[in-house]
Amino acid sequence: MVEQPELILVGLQATMSLAHNTTMQLWQAFGPLRRTILNKSNRGSYSVQCYADDFMTTPFTPETKFVKWAAVAVTTENDIPNQLEVLKIPKGKWVVFPYKGTTRDFGAFAQYIYSQWLPNSGYQLDDRPHYEFMPEDYLGPNNPQSEEEVWIPIK
Repeated sequence: MVEQPELILVGLQATMSLAHNTTMQLWQAFGPLRRTILNKSNRGSYSVQCYADDFMTTPFTPETKFVKWAAVAVTTENDIPNQLEVLKIPKGKWVVFPYKGTTRDFGAFAQYIYSQWLPNSGYQLDDRPHYEFMPEDYLGPNNPQSEEEVWIPIK
């Protein structure tokens, strides 16, 4: 469990679903713009999912729409390149899971978190964005040796 202060991110966003997943295109568009951000607070990247308020009370299907961000953390929202947007993730409590593997195998990992760990944890899902933090040496979405942190908002 981690108490995280407000996190200021800068990046690009897109609305998508698992059935119509445009994550690769989002990151390809963000990649060149990332170099124009001067006030990064670390060298990692953030893949953020913003779900509807009824995320845990209605079935999540491959057609369920959500907003995904490709972003980096910044020290201030000043001097942000025009093509990019700011996302502020409110402070709060998080459970952080380490994940090693490919994006193809991530579904089973996420299923465990939401269907087994969370209901048995004594915590509830909080209405804040969910995100993955990928360190500077992240090996890519298709490398089985890739490591990242999965941050789930709880209360």
